Amino acid sequence: MNKQHLEKVRAFDRVPFSNVPFRDSRMPLRRVASVSLLTGLFLAPCSLPAETGAADVPAAAGADAALLSVVADAPAHAGKSAEEIARELANPNNSLASLTFKNQFRFYDGDLLGADDQSNYTMLFQPVFPFTMPETASGAKANLFVRPAIPFLFDQPVFSSGDGTFDDVSGIGDIGFDVGYGVTEKSGLLWALGTVGSLPTASDASLASGQLRLGPELLLAKFNDWGVIGIFPSHLWDVTGWEDTPYSNTQIQPIFKLLPGGGWNVGTAPLINYDWKDEQWTIPLNLAVSKTLKVGNMPVKVELEANYYVERNDAFGPEWMFGLNITPVVPNFVEKWFRK
Repeated sequence: MNKQHLEKVRAFDRVPFSNVPFRDSRMPLRRVASVSLLTGLFLAPCSLPAETGAADVPAAAGADAALLSVVADAPAHAGKSAEEIARELANPNNSLASLTFKNQFRFYDGDLLGADDQSNYTMLFQPVFPFTMPETASGAKANLFVRPAIPFLFDQPVFSSGDGTFDDVSGIGDIGFDVGYGVTEKSGLLWALGTVGSLPTASDASLASGQLRLGPELLLAKFNDWGVIGIFPSHLWDVTGWEDTPYSNTQIQPIFKLLPGGGWNVGTAPLINYDWKDEQWTIPLNLAVSKTLKVGNMPVKVELEANYYVERNDAFGPEWMFGLNITPVVPNFVEKWFRK
């Protein structure tokens, strides 16, 4: 590890693509309760009955269910079963508005003194409100998406080279985002082009990259009756900021999801990173299982995931990450407001 890494040990995790430093210690129970309350406050307004007075949008099969060609007064999920919603959510280009709360628990290892005693909790909030675009010349469904990801970091381990110990740091991390144009062809072929970025918005200097980072992203996938398979690569460079350390990081996300029915989704979508500056891979083995169900009139996807990192920084890096991800599907009031 070089001197800059000893001063501030960081790991990188897509949000959709942001750097997150990590912190020591088990999260106190009161922090779990506070985050649960925050999640409840976000979800409460979404539990209202679905709007009425507009015709239900008919369910489609396969990839055609992923995008809608018109904006109706009723929510896009009105009249659809949990299984139909689960199929739509499996499409990376889906046109459903949603609020994702990712609860991530990480456990670390490494050569630094005390590295294997470190753990942390991150709550990642990812609102998605797609805009339905005109059909392409081939009749494919298209949408424009802007997807921010806001990390709330609790007890992140940040290594101090001065005294050789880890310090506790909590706060808001750098906000990640991607903006893109996605298309779902009638054949089930999915593709998207866009820009991924990270904003230097962290509330604490120990959590901040100090840089605006931007780069391209590309999605290529195929939606089938049995599920979806694809790949989602992206890259980030430092553009500007008060931190002048060069940054060049590639992320590759292979996607393989099975849809056995009943609202279930089983598969893998690991976030593989390569740091070109330090020539360091971060490679997890990922398994995720989710179930989409109805809570009143609101569809909710609940997912459990586990990641074991087979390749990571030898000095300090995540060994395990366990996630509980909750995604309520909500009316797309943002698109409705813009189109008035």
